[in-house]
Amino acid sequence: MAWWQLTVQCSRSELEKTEDILLELGAMCITLGDAQDEPIYEPLPGDSPLWSVSTVSGLFEQKRTLESLYDDLVNRLPQHQVASIQKQQLDDQVWERAFLDQFKPTRFGNDLWICPSWHQPPQPDACNIILDPGIAFGTGSHPTTALCLEYLDQHPPLQKSVLDYGCGSGILAIAAYKLGASHVTSIDIDPQALESTANNARRNDIEPELLHISLPGQQTIEPVDYLIANILSGPLIELEPLFTKLTKAGGRLLLSGILAEQTDNVKQAYQGHFEVETVKILEGWCRISAIRNNLD
Repeated sequence: MAWWQLTVQCSRSELEKTEDILLELGAMCITLGDAQDEPIYEPLPGDSPLWSVSTVSGLFEQKRTLESLYDDLVNRLPQHQVASIQKQQLDDQVWERAFLDQFKPTRFGNDLWICPSWHQPPQPDACNIILDPGIAFGTGSHPTTALCLEYLDQHPPLQKSVLDYGCGSGILAIAAYKLGASHVTSIDIDPQALESTANNARRNDIEPELLHISLPGQQTIEPVDYLIANILSGPLIELEPLFTKLTKAGGRLLLSGILAEQTDNVKQAYQGHFEVETVKILEGWCRISAIRNNLD
């Protein structure tokens, strides 16, 4: 069976109306996408963040011609949205394949791979993390996560204690565990993130209890050898006193989720207790690694 697909771009304020129009035309389902490569980070509890500009796709049975559906959509949309309309035919097999083919095994550094469950790991003897794509949390595709995974591959936390603060999907906590960490703690403010971390741990044959998953303040955390925080620059700056307290003297600090132009502000916030080791920028995003000093 073949399907018609109509896709249109809209702003956040136009999203509901655009969805309604496609449904009124007979769309069997609606899917949303990011129109401008705009990352969405872990939401606060109760929030449902959306992109500033989204692609909205409706899937239609072939009861009408594609041209007639297109003409009806043109007549119902505001004029500024019309130029963004895309139309195409999708076969069942092509539709499924198009989704699956977006996600292939990806290597970070030399021996760390993120592999969707439907792919065989390209290097069975490497450190392979099985992680399927989801809506809310990262799979390593965004530069902030990629930078952290690359660092973990280059500096594996063998027999080290690790804290992943803002764990999201759990990808970094799982990587640390598989790279030989002796103890891993996973913290996030969002219960959905904690559930995602637990599910992904099971997918990788790790008992969730081994990642010590919780909301902030729900467990006592001793200072660690390796503190990872892939969040945003504002929270990173605010959390400096806590991260200083939770990092052992001589321990590593790995910060990401920082826009390149925010790098100096984050470095300045940590310069009293840490010595910056490396700064790396990828696609406008920055990763900072630092070593906790022994002065206090």
